[in-house]
Amino acid sequence: MENQFYNIRNEKEMYINEQSKIELNGKKQYVSIRAEKENLPLLLYLHGGPGDSALPLVLKYNKELESHFTVVVWEQRGAGKSYYDFKNSEITIDIFLEDIYKLSKLLTERFNQKKLYILGHSWGSVLGLKFIRKHPEMVIKYIGCGQVVNMRKSCKDAYDYALTHADEKTKEKLKKIDCAYVGDDWLKDLLYVTKQVVKYKGSLYGKTNYNSLVTPFLFSKYYSVPDLYKRQKGSLQSIKYLWQELMKVNFENLVKYEVPVIFIEGEHDRHVSSKLVKDYFDTIETDKQFFLFEKSCHFPQWSENKKFNELIIDLCK
Repeated sequence: MENQFYNIRNEKEMYINEQSKIELNGKKQYVSIRAEKENLPLLLYLHGGPGDSALPLVLKYNKELESHFTVVVWEQRGAGKSYYDFKNSEITIDIFLEDIYKLSKLLTERFNQKKLYILGHSWGSVLGLKFIRKHPEMVIKYIGCGQVVNMRKSCKDAYDYALTHADEKTKEKLKKIDCAYVGDDWLKDLLYVTKQVVKYKGSLYGKTNYNSLVTPFLFSKYYSVPDLYKRQKGSLQSIKYLWQELMKVNFENLVKYEVPVIFIEGEHDRHVSSKLVKDYFDTIETDKQFFLFEKSCHFPQWSENKKFNELIIDLCK
């Protein structure tokens, strides 16, 4: 295991900074491991998308977590610094779950720990909930942020939000869109609806665009210009290959988990409905907690990062 990671250690500050590509189920994938000291519990961050890598954002907004956890940010297969062309590949959610299992085993063995914490955002929250059902023995607690519950219902909610806030010209265009996203132009339609949700401040709190989420990538020492290009390609191809399967995701009938489940939601999230998450949370019959961030939409971990970091640290003591 030690040979799969490239170590950068500052002995004076006693931190761990391991940036490397490791092989997970036949594909080299980029993994960042950072901690201010050794022997901290493992926290694995599952980014959104599909394909929306997040390393510079986690480093910028969630660095405080490194004083309490060994923070692992995995750039998922085909995304960001783990980009490769999916052409002629079979890409399914199950493959990502296999990657998480392999990575979790490598991490727990490497750091001599039995289990880890998992933090899943958006698409990553789909992977997270599915993973704890499949491998509860690997996880201490699961934290879902921008949690997906029923993807079809969330898409309908996002579409209705865009339609309600749109001007007349945009409304006419939206009325021609099927938010089930099964037609020939489903990808174009999806991107258009998402753009409207962002424009009308339903995705990033108080913002009409994602510029503030792009800037950290431009100035990250871990992202080269080719990496930025690959990130864009990786995001688009991941949506193309995985969206139809994602639309079938529905956790509503799954109300018992063997792992404590924590949801942290932005009150104003209309990108992936936070109301659906609360309704679902109320039906869960096992160990659970729910937190609502009043000044957030889909990204509470970055819109209210200080509050978010403090909560994660407190929840995982």
